[in-house]
Amino acid sequence: MKFEKSLYFEKLNPFKLELPFGTYFLCPNFVVGELKESVHLDWDKAEIIIEELYSFYGTKAKIAYIANRINDYSIDPQNWIKIEQQYDLLVASAIVAYNNSTYMNASIEKNFSSKSIKRCLSLDEAIEWTYSLAEFNTIRSAM
Repeated sequence: MKFEKSLYFEKLNPFKLELPFGTYFLCPNFVVGELKESVHLDWDKAEIIIEELYSFYGTKAKIAYIANRINDYSIDPQNWIKIEQQYDLLVASAIVAYNNSTYMNASIEKNFSSKSIKRCLSLDEAIEWTYSLAEFNTIRSAM
């Protein structure tokens, strides 16, 4: 399910960031990313995203990232390591998998991060999990 078609989109009224390789929805305390079909998310693209997130949230922000994998694309799993080493932005991530191969890839990606990466079968599951994170326990009361 695309984030724009979810109930959360209307409730949260996120900032929509459109980049040549994907769309990002910047919500309070978390970001939902939807990459375009056949994109390869390399380090150059990852840095563009991070700079945009710092511009929006500030350099001291702590957020969660939800990769809503509605399209088939590839990612360099080393990005997870580089993000943790070079930026102190993400507290946790969720990967929404809509098929078995995406779920298996997410399982591999988990091994590249020292931070929590939750594999989810729906966007709702990913968002609810994000709300349950101790770092963001005040969000739920705002909904």
